[in-house]
Amino acid sequence: MIKRILVTNDDGVTAPGLLALVQAVRKMDGVQVCVLAPDHNWSACGHVKTMSRPLRVRKTQLADGSPAWTSDGAPSDCVAMAMMGVLELEFDAVVSGINPNANVGLDVTYSGTVTAAMEGAINGVPGFAVSIDAPEHHQGPLEYESAAEAAVKIIAQLFEQWDGKEPAPIWNINVPNRPEGDYAGVQFTRQGVRLYHDRLEKRMDPRGVPYYWIGGDPPSGVEEEGSDYGAIKKGFISVTPLRMDMTDRVRLEGSTPISL
Repeated sequence: MIKRILVTNDDGVTAPGLLALVQAVRKMDGVQVCVLAPDHNWSACGHVKTMSRPLRVRKTQLADGSPAWTSDGAPSDCVAMAMMGVLELEFDAVVSGINPNANVGLDVTYSGTVTAAMEGAINGVPGFAVSIDAPEHHQGPLEYESAAEAAVKIIAQLFEQWDGKEPAPIWNINVPNRPEGDYAGVQFTRQGVRLYHDRLEKRMDPRGVPYYWIGGDPPSGVEEEGSDYGAIKKGFISVTPLRMDMTDRVRLEGSTPISL
């Protein structure tokens, strides 16, 4: 049974997606919610552990006036510090989000949202990453409440399926952008194929020294049956189990001996 949940994100402690998720988690019976999130946006930061400088943690408030903690560290730093005792509490699960764009396919290697959930699993508790498939560069507010309510229902059921003996699971949850909550259902999925359209742009500063922007068109994907990308494009909430062991077992077993 979940008694205490750590909530974090990669968009910063003031992000509206975090607030919506916190408010939805608070509705879970008998669950205490604690927030430790970055003090600024760390999108696409990947899995970070800051070892080269000290990290600061300070008290703050969310937009609804509820207490929270924030840090100048990355999302995974926030989780690691919380799990190591900076808040002097023990946690049963880590919930990260809500990210304003989907994290599907290879996005999980870049995503601070997902890697915060991974850090929870590294420390022995289930990690849940929650993202919404909003359009890239969306202007104006997003309606996170329906996504948060659905995600919390899913998280509660997934947690109950874990026996506490197997390694802590990592669940990547992607919700279609449907403000009214009219989702087609929930599908367990695999990582799909993400297509990136990045472009390197070279510019010159006023002193004639070159600098670079990584830009390009928003990523797309391949709508395959059973994939995370395919599910959300059909209106389903995608639930993908992840693991930290990235060993290519097929290639390992098929490798021929190498001599020196």
